Amino acid sequence: MGTTAIWFLIKGKYKNNVTRLDFVFSIITWLGLFGYVTETEMLTPLVWKIVFVFGLLWDVIFTIFFTERFAGDFGLEEEEEPMPLAAKLSGLIFVLPLYYGIFQYAF
Repeated sequence: MGTTAIWFLIKGKYKNNVTRLDFVFSIITWLGLFGYVTETEMLTPLVWKIVFVFGLLWDVIFTIFFTERFAGDFGLEEEEEPMPLAAKLSGLIFVLPLYYGIFQYAF
């Protein structure tokens, strides 16, 4: 996931504020996961609790409301029919390990 985001940054695919905000949230959450995996103390547990809550909330909101809108920006084909909510939320399975690590790091 991280290499894809960096590739999008290099190629200039972050064309609007929503996708830029998503990139910022991603970088912050990856730093938290890095701190957890390497057992490196960065910032305070309170900061990581806030990052956990707002990062998870952002990923759910972005997945539900913005994924289809920006599919063309990421080189994905836009479908004629809207994607069912269950299908959108199934994509969050891939970020569960990230948020598990941040949860462990914060609490």
